[in-house]
Amino acid sequence: MSAELQDLVRIDATGTAHPVGKNASRWLRARRGAFRLLPAPQHVVFMRFVGEDGQRDAEDGAVVRLAGEITKPGALCDIISLVGQAGWEGELVALDLTSSRSLFFKAGTVVGARSSVETDRIGEVLYRYGALGREQIDATLAALGPDQRFGEVAVRLGFLDRARLYQLLARQAEEIAHHVMLAGDGVFYFLERFDEEQIASRQNLTVSGLLMEAVRRMDEARYFRERIPSSMHVPERLPGRAPPTNELRKMWDAIDGHLPIAELARATGQGEFDATRAVFQLIQAGLVAVHAPRPTGPTAIVTLFNDAVRAILAEVDEAGHGDEVRWQLAAFSSGAGVYDALFRRAGPSEEGTVLPEPTIANAIVLAGPEQAETMLAQWLYEYASFAMFVAEPLLRLGADGLTQRRSELPPVEHSGVPSIGRDAPLSRRVGPLIGQLAPK
Repeated sequence: MSAELQDLVRIDATGTAHPVGKNASRWLRARRGAFRLLPAPQHVVFMRFVGEDGQRDAEDGAVVRLAGEITKPGALCDIISLVGQAGWEGELVALDLTSSRSLFFKAGTVVGARSSVETDRIGEVLYRYGALGREQIDATLAALGPDQRFGEVAVRLGFLDRARLYQLLARQAEEIAHHVMLAGDGVFYFLERFDEEQIASRQNLTVSGLLMEAVRRMDEARYFRERIPSSMHVPERLPGRAPPTNELRKMWDAIDGHLPIAELARATGQGEFDATRAVFQLIQAGLVAVHAPRPTGPTAIVTLFNDAVRAILAEVDEAGHGDEVRWQLAAFSSGAGVYDALFRRAGPSEEGTVLPEPTIANAIVLAGPEQAETMLAQWLYEYASFAMFVAEPLLRLGADGLTQRRSELPPVEHSGVPSIGRDAPLSRRVGPLIGQLAPK
């Protein structure tokens, strides 16, 4: 059963709701109780819990002040701007099938953030910024007791000082906020109040500052990804070039031709976005070049695949052919006989990406532990290659407009290969990524 059908509920002629898919059944079971059906457009069903008395009481949950569907990245920026300007107090929740992120507002500022996503947890944030290593994270988790916070235990163990922890707790809240604002799919709810105990670390982030940073990231990311397709790409210094004398020197000194940008971010204590920007500026200055990552292990293989498919679908979406390519990929997946099982509980998302952990676990079940990595690379290579095969003819149909927009940007310089501009064919820009997955 497809992901869409897993969430399906059918209402019959008597008004009885029947869950069709497992997700729908599970969600409805978790909401057992008395709900009031609220007035809504014909194509929407909106209910809220009221208890057996049928009245909306304070203990029945926060009032839903705003709600809607998320259909594209940046869609929530207008909602956040409205909440900030109105000075509302409450919780903005952004949900999709696999994750939940919340921002807590008070007097026009974001005072806290919460996420169910593993990579948003403070331990992972401390790791990405180079504040803790994996061994220190494991030791902190082992010492963590009931009602204790990860950061406080890490400070007590001497792994970092309190000032650095406070700084990175603010970064954690900022990153969650950026994920919310850049979400491209799902639903959102603004709840009129929240429990202060839900906020693990109280912050004071201005809405205007968060919005400006989100817009800047969306704008700059379009340029970055042409030259630096992923944080797993590896920069290397170009021979005979003098080092920079400005703030880029720290990144220049860390580049050794082996560390990917994600690890350079740890080495320099920056976030991945700031590290990517620094490498991008070094490329523009003609001081470094980047090469595609060399996959070492199943997680790196899935990361390469995600970067390649995300780039393909982003381009066909821009050309207005995204739905057709996704339909072709769905047909290819069903016909091949392996992808439904490989992608079970893993995706693909609207961007085309899959979750690494369930994908790898599914590959082990399908191919066995010894052959899982080899077969995973082969299956993902064939899927991404088919996506390229389907996309390129469709892109040529509307190539004039796309070429004109891309040609306004500078070309991409790679060491030892011709410049690759934004007007280059998709295969020249994404092919090196897919090539890394090809069976050896």
